[in-house]
Amino acid sequence: MVQPVPDEAPYIHCEDLFKIYKSDDLEVVALRGLDLRVERGEMMAIVGASGSGKSTLLNILAGLDQPSAGRIRVGERDLLTVREEDLVDYRRRDVGFVWQQTGRNLIPYLGAQENVEVPMALEGVPRREARERALSLLEQVGLADKRRNRPTELSGGEQQRVAIAVALANRPPLLLADEPTGELDAATADEVFSVLTRLNRDTGVTVVIVTHDREITRRVDRVVAMRDGRTSTEIVRRAHFARDEAERAEEFAVVDRSGRLQIPREYLDELDIGRRARVTIEGDRVEVRPEQAHDETTNPDRKWRR
Repeated sequence: MVQPVPDEAPYIHCEDLFKIYKSDDLEVVALRGLDLRVERGEMMAIVGASGSGKSTLLNILAGLDQPSAGRIRVGERDLLTVREEDLVDYRRRDVGFVWQQTGRNLIPYLGAQENVEVPMALEGVPRREARERALSLLEQVGLADKRRNRPTELSGGEQQRVAIAVALANRPPLLLADEPTGELDAATADEVFSVLTRLNRDTGVTVVIVTHDREITRRVDRVVAMRDGRTSTEIVRRAHFARDEAERAEEFAVVDRSGRLQIPREYLDELDIGRRARVTIEGDRVEVRPEQAHDETTNPDRKWRR
């Protein structure tokens, strides 16, 4: 269902999102009350270990899966209650997708230009217009001179750049990329990220990248880390304009709508915090301490471990 939303609303808005997979008597909770906001035109990344829920989230954003509960809106579409026919329309018009495996992105017996033309042909775009659009996109990704080459005649990085052009063929406002450089070397990965950055800047397309690569913080403005089906931290890259200040990245813990906060595991281990902790306000900050910390104030002879 498409409904108007306020101009100030984020382009992607997930709130208390759950996804539960059921198989016989087994239930797997992939998303556990996830909150996420992505502004229109933003280029951001989602990172996390295997099993953290990031691929599940990407599949939901792509319209390939539907959540079990919560709220999720992309633009004017409610992806929780959307009808199947509207979901098909969303996948065709509103979102482009780049897979990690280059073989999933391109039709092997077609040239690069023909691959880019396919999504437009399915939408009924006139052939001449589709051809001009395909050539323009291949120029934007730096491959106009290889427009007739089939995927097997292209390197891995070139295949991914063609895949980006295919994903943007119908001018979707959202581009999703699942480990787009996972099979590429560092230098080739930089080329692919440069193309994504340029397209984001020039076209205003919103870009969401899922990756294991923590080096992504150098390439995007915001990185959201996921753990156990929730967002846990955000890394925001800030530019400083004073001569003696360089650009730096700052990491923040994420506080969700219910006030839940994921404390990094290494902090919990260092302070020996188990199932319970003491939370107090100390001036302008909140302090989280082990439950045993109380013993130190009531009995000086007992010390809690750090």
